[in-house]
Amino acid sequence: MEINEFIQNGLDSSKRIIDRAIDGLTPAELKWQPRPDANSIGLILFHCIRSEDLGIHRLQDKPQLWESEKLYQKFNKATDDIGAHYTAAQVAAFVVPDFKEMLAYAEAVRKNTLEYLKGLKAQDFDEKVNLPPPPVRVAIPGGRPIPPRPPFNPIVGSMLMHEVTHLCEHAGEISYIRGLQRGMDK
Repeated sequence: MEINEFIQNGLDSSKRIIDRAIDGLTPAELKWQPRPDANSIGLILFHCIRSEDLGIHRLQDKPQLWESEKLYQKFNKATDDIGAHYTAAQVAAFVVPDFKEMLAYAEAVRKNTLEYLKGLKAQDFDEKVNLPPPPVRVAIPGGRPIPPRPPFNPIVGSMLMHEVTHLCEHAGEISYIRGLQRGMDK
């Protein structure tokens, strides 16, 4: 199996898990939070789409669909909103975008991802990626110290595998939240 196929297989697997978990959900179920400061399925799904759009277009050194298609206007969100690192108040106030529009955005992002992936040659996966440095982590006063981050020198292959694992992690969260609400087979 070529690395392109391996990564596509991971992307396809995460999509199947998410598609099964969101099938038939109502707008109220997309917005439901297990507790007031916990993410909803709608927020997690939004974050998955946004992070794939950001990550894949960063690898291509191209503007995200979010920006080029002005989707931030359609979804009434900030241009830099990636659905992550929200405060509890922001999580509670998050408005889930129109579900059909969000799925259309996800489909366009995935189409771009697969086109990019198919165009990569074996040696492309070893190319270094220039990313902005990760934000400095700050310890909560009185909390345990945060160890320094190890050096991060990403390459295209590691960034794509990160995308696969990231999506799979969130697919599990979405499935779990659905299960809390009504079970997987209901």
